[in-house]
Amino acid sequence: MKKLLLGSVLAAASFTSTATIVEMNTSQGVIEINLFDQQTPKTVENFLSYVQDDSYNETVIHRSVSNFVIQGGGFTFSDSLDAITTKPSVVNEPVFSNVKGTIAMAKLSGDANSATSQWFFNITDNSAALDTQNGGFTVFGQITAASQSTLDKIAALVHCGETPVVDITAEQCSSNDVTISSANLVTIQSVTVMDDDPNSSAGLTVTANTLIDADTSTDSGSSSGGGLIWLLGAFLLALPRLKRAK
Repeated sequence: MKKLLLGSVLAAASFTSTATIVEMNTSQGVIEINLFDQQTPKTVENFLSYVQDDSYNETVIHRSVSNFVIQGGGFTFSDSLDAITTKPSVVNEPVFSNVKGTIAMAKLSGDANSATSQWFFNITDNSAALDTQNGGFTVFGQITAASQSTLDKIAALVHCGETPVVDITAEQCSSNDVTISSANLVTIQSVTVMDDDPNSSAGLTVTANTLIDADTSTDSGSSSGGGLIWLLGAFLLALPRLKRAK
């Protein structure tokens, strides 16, 4: 009954929300994000815990898939790929829809409550796949319109596999003689809380996940493009072919 009541409350396509505002400074530009404090409180608290201890500083965007997602929050890169220290996983909160311009938590296939540090930006409307798969992917924020240009810039870069790179050609991606450094990757330099008032973005229009309660599938989360969202992704497959800077 409780689930049915929640579904009826979220029946409208969109409604207003409030948000803490964070600014993500990347080597390709700034991304400003409104976090949905009240509707996805555990996920926002988890994300902000990584922000507050600077865990996201100097991490890299390790996955970018055309017309799908841009993913980060998991690795730094020096002369090797290094996973950041993660905290306990957070409970899934699939309240909002994975539409273009939202940020959601990455997680392990087949485990709805496995999200830790990694997140992804939806660069197109992924609601049909991601709102129900693996328990639904938790959308916990929305970028500002001005921030879209930064995501577009990252998506337009040359990719080695699914990893966006700078000052490396597509041909060099398959070479064994190319030296790569952190300067060749999209780096998140810092993530800063700009306004910690959860009502700072009152009136923000968001889209509810109305598919999750209607889903009757037995999808384990292993199918389609979103199933392995993807704590390693293709980063490990693409970059070992390149000679890392010492």
